[in-house]
Order: sequence, then C-alpha cells, then structure tokens
Amino acid sequence: MDSNYEKYVGAVLDGRYKIEKVIGMGGMAVVFKAEDIAAKKTVAIKLLREDTAQEEESVKRFINESKAVSMLSHPNIVKIYSVSVREDLKYIVMEYIEGITLKTYMQKKRVMKVDEILKCAGQILNALDHAHSKGIVHRDIKPQNIMLTRNGQIKVTDFGIAKLPNAETVTMTDKAIGTVYYISPEQASGKAIDSRSDLYSLGVTMYEMATGELPFDADSPVSVALMQVNDKPVPPKEINPEIPTGLQQIIANAMEKDPDERYQNAREMQSDIAELRKNPRATFKNANKKAENNGVKGALSQAIHGNTMLPIILGVTVPFIIILVISALIGISKITDVKSTTETITVEDFVGKNYYNNEALRAALRNSDVYKVEVKSKADSDHEPGYILEQTPSAGSRKKIERGKTFCQLTLVITSSGEEAVVPSLSSYEKRDAELELKSRAIAYEIVEIKDDAYDAGKVVKTDPAAGEKITSSQKLKLYVSIGPEDGEIEVPYMVGMNERAALAALQEKGLAIDASYQKSNEEAGKVIDQSLAAGTKVTKNTKIGVTISGGKDYDPDKRSIGGDDTEKVDDTEKAPETTQAPDTQAPDTTAAPETTTSAEQPSEPDEPAGEGNDAPADGQNEPPADGNEDGEDGGDANG
Repeated sequence: MDSNYEKYVGAVLDGRYKIEKVIGMGGMAVVFKAEDIAAKKTVAIKLLREDTAQEEESVKRFINESKAVSMLSHPNIVKIYSVSVREDLKYIVMEYIEGITLKTYMQKKRVMKVDEILKCAGQILNALDHAHSKGIVHRDIKPQNIMLTRNGQIKVTDFGIAKLPNAETVTMTDKAIGTVYYISPEQASGKAIDSRSDLYSLGVTMYEMATGELPFDADSPVSVALMQVNDKPVPPKEINPEIPTGLQQIIANAMEKDPDERYQNAREMQSDIAELRKNPRATFKNANKKAENNGVKGALSQAIHGNTMLPIILGVTVPFIIILVISALIGISKITDVKSTTETITVEDFVGKNYYNNEALRAALRNSDVYKVEVKSKADSDHEPGYILEQTPSAGSRKKIERGKTFCQLTLVITSSGEEAVVPSLSSYEKRDAELELKSRAIAYEIVEIKDDAYDAGKVVKTDPAAGEKITSSQKLKLYVSIGPEDGEIEVPYMVGMNERAALAALQEKGLAIDASYQKSNEEAGKVIDQSLAAGTKVTKNTKIGVTISGGKDYDPDKRSIGGDDTEKVDDTEKAPETTQAPDTQAPDTTAAPETTTSAEQPSEPDEPAGEGNDAPADGQNEPPADGNEDGEDGGDANG
C-alpha cells in the first residue's frame, strides 16, 4: 500500500469516521470508504491529497465543491454531510454510493438502448434543473462525474469547478483540460458561460451513449477544443441508424454552438425527452434556431477573426499553429471517411516536445483510440530528459486505423541523459492504467501480485521504489497489484457504539461470528460498549468475536432482560438481522442495463473518484436504469 495513505486505513478521523479502505484516487484527492461511528452508517471520505493540500487552486476547488453541494438537496445529486478544512487535514464527508460511473457502464455496453439513454438523461436534467435554480452551473458534466447506483438511480458528482452565484469560482486551467471532450464552445473559447453550457455537455454525453463514440476526437486537447467551437459532429443516426429521429434532434438541439439556439433551460429539454419516451416517433423542431447564414467559417478563419483559445492553450504545451493545421487535416479526414469503419489519420509531429514535462500530451496518448505508444530511451547529453528525439512513423505520415480496434503503432525515442526518472503515484490505479503510465515514462517494471485488504482486486497497492522516489533506466520497478483480501486474515470491524443488530451484521458481512455478553451500564440498552479484539485485528474466517452489550441501567443478569423489561427475555441463540436480497453482482453484458428495483434506502463511490466516484464497480445491473425519482421525490440516504 502507498505509505502516504496506509496510515489512514484503520484510523478514526476526528473521533468519528473510521477509515476502512481506499476506493478511489484522482489527481487532487483520495477517496476512502469509512464508517460514521456516531451516525452508524457508511460514508465516503474525500481527502485532499498531501501533495496538493498546499496548492491554492486545489484548496479553492475543494472548498468550492463543498460550498456548491451544501446548497443543494436532490436525490440525483450526491449528498455532503460535513466538511473539515484544517491546516493539517482537509476532507469532505459524502454520501457513499455503491455503484459504477456512467462512463464505466457505457464502456461495457458501448451503445446504450434508447430507453436507457432517455431515463439517464431525464435524471441528470432533474439534477441540473435543481442546481441551476440555485444559481449553480456544474461546468464539468461528463460520464465520469455521473454515478449509477445498483437500482439505476443517477447521482451527479464533482462540483469542484462549479460556478457559484455571486462568488469567485475556479477558472479553467490545465487541471480541467481533461473535460475538453465535453465542454461547450463558450467554455473552450473563454467566453461567459451559464446553465446552457451544462446542457451542451449533456448533449455530448447523450451522443456518446447513442453511438459509442465522442462527437469530436483528435490527437490533442487543443484540436478537440477547436472542433467544439467550429465543427459539426457526424449526425448520430449515420453511426447508429437504430436511434429514432427524435433522439437525434434532441441531441442536436442541446449541442448547438450558439447558446441562444440551444434548449434554454433543463425543463425545456426534459419536456422533449418526456415526449419521446411516450411517443418514440415524436420529432422536434428547434424553435430557437436562427436562419442559416451563408457559409461556415473554418477553424483557421474562426481563429483569425477573434475566437481566442487562450484558456485551453495555457493548459497544454503544444505550438498552437501546428495543432490548428493538424486539427483541420483530421477534420478533413473524418469527413471523407465518415461512412467507413476505417479512417485515415495524419500522424502528428511529436519531435522536439518534452514527454516528461507535458502531462496533457501523455494523458492524450495514454487514452488515445488512435495510437499505441511505445517509449524508448536514448542517452543524449545535448537535450534535457524527456526530449523527444525521434518518432516512428514520421510526422505527416498517413495511416489507416479503426478507432479502438486497430491502431497506429507510435514509437517515441526520448533522451535519458543518464538521468533518473521520478516514480509516479499509482496507488489505486487499475493495473492496465498503471502499466500505460509506466510505459509512457519509459520505466521498466514487473507485476507482483499480493493479497491486500484495503485495495480491491486489480488495483495497484504500491510500487518499489515508492512514489516520488527516483529510478534509473537500468532498474526495474515492482508494481504491486492486489488480488483481493488475505485468505484467513479478516480484519475485525469497529463495533463500539453500534446496536447489537448492526454489530452482528458487520461481523456476518466479513464471515465472522458473534459471542455476545450483556452487562449493566448507563449506556442505552442494546448498544455495544466493548469488543474482545481491537478493530483491525486479523483473524480467520468464522472466528467468534466477543461483544459486550449494554443491558441498560436496570439490567438484571438473572432475568437476562434488557432495559428492565422483565417480560421480554433474551434468547441465548443469536439471530441474524433481517435482510433484503442483495443485488445481482454479475457484470452487465452487451444487452443488459441497470436493474429497475427501487428502494426507500438506496445503496450508495469518485471525479473518477473518482472519477473520482465513491466506490469500485459493483456491476449488478441487468435491467434498464429506473426512473430514479424523476418526479423529484427524495430517494432516501444512499448508505448501503
């Protein structure tokens, strides 16, 4: 486990929140599953990472999120219970969401069914309508920031860059560049934004749900941003002829370049979605659409005539004019090959850029559905470490690819100059993502599988050398990947303060047994006041854990009654608590979607922990997403 976060697992924050395990990590925060001892419920703790806790912008974004969500109360928006901002510790206590991100679900399904799309979009619009009514613009709507619970309810998360009413808000910088695939044209060009920007981002999300593809994709964030401003996407029906015309029209109306030509508010868009759900053959005219002018300005013309891309350009380190030209070439390639499953791309010029110092470039290549990247090192004292000396194929080459299936194999030769590389922080990364990151940094590695209680199977536990340390090109890094909990080594849960039934349930969940005893106490009857083994102690399966339970101040051990009621005897045999049937944990197949079961108590990760969502995937969904309280009724606490 990463030593930076090992100390938190098993710890109790502020005497109340017992940390159980890491469930997500992002560039700014680490997310834990925790037990709220006082409230007796599971919560998620979003803790600002130590390496970002002193950064003014990270702290501002952290506080911004807590302010935004504290103003909101809606079943389709993640709840925040409390916030702690101290010099040494900054964390948010959030609703624990047991489910997966919409992005994960979309990747499993590739193309979602029309009914699923409409139900998900309807719930997102409910959340946005509520936020917009409070003067809050999310500004980062994307599938990674939308959670899908086991019963199909949508939860909108990560208000870190939200625009608040009458308050200074976090501006777009390189830390927000990852959302460039979903941002509105006005966000990309640095213009004023309002609630209609969120509707554009939702339109992009719906486009991806319906087609399995993003409307705009290119080899760099700047290129994508230019396409958001200038280009028209391929109509969804050309990619997926199965979708109804009405859905294509709704997406197009939400993705109009001019905010005045889009849906003007969430309710207006929701109305069309509700109509399409009733009548799949319904069609919709855009009443806000202005008369078409003659000609469409190209990317270069737009740039020359005043569409500044400064907010995006500041977030990446690539020459603007070069990217502009490449973007135009890619756009032409897409237009000519739109009806084919393959397309021809023009290989970008990477020589001369610094691979180590350009996080945006590495991220774009790591997540690319165009390139498969191999990085090789070469000693060269004339250039700084990370300088790209050579590339194969050469810049300007034309390659046929099929996105996500066949790739352009790109080899980059970077200078090492005998310098050491800094080991990145990979704890909680998926194994595949960690490997891609190491390959992108030309760090040799080997996989070491270990059993671990704190990290789910398939997650990176730690590295050797550790994150932040240096490694030479002659060394091989050890990447420790969890294969699940230690067999026969189960951690005893913290039960003091729980009621008897909750303690029994906590033990049964871990495969342990209870050995209960009762004693007179001033504590309320039925509350656990002591346990035989300390929380965190590792024991074998079926071990009996001694639990001392308060019988109340009037407890009579001879009568074995609780709370002084001599007529209600306590049975010697411990009984299991009443339970409901657990959701199916089979992963969704290509024809399945989340189950429609509704419950007064929702099981409740994130950013992409998020991402950064709350929980690791719990893919127990086999039916389309439920309406998720689209009528606005509260779904209760999501504290499964």
